[in-house]
Amino acid sequence: MSATQAAIAQLLPLAGDTFDKNKVTPGILGFIVFAALALGVWGLMKSMSRHMGRVDFKEAPEPTPAEGTRAP
Repeated sequence: MSATQAAIAQLLPLAGDTFDKNKVTPGILGFIVFAALALGVWGLMKSMSRHMGRVDFKEAPEPTPAEGTRAP
């Protein structure tokens, strides 16, 4: 038996008393991950908005048919 298995075997009964199977929450780690994702999306949206504001193009006019040809 390894030291890790022995430690788990000794500490598992202690965790069983405080664990409520009906209440499962993501905890602080879940909040941190969610907040990091939210900040990343916010940054990407801000960057996209800035880049889309810089886009400037002139739409080319439709070519007019030359005389003697039919329009499609």
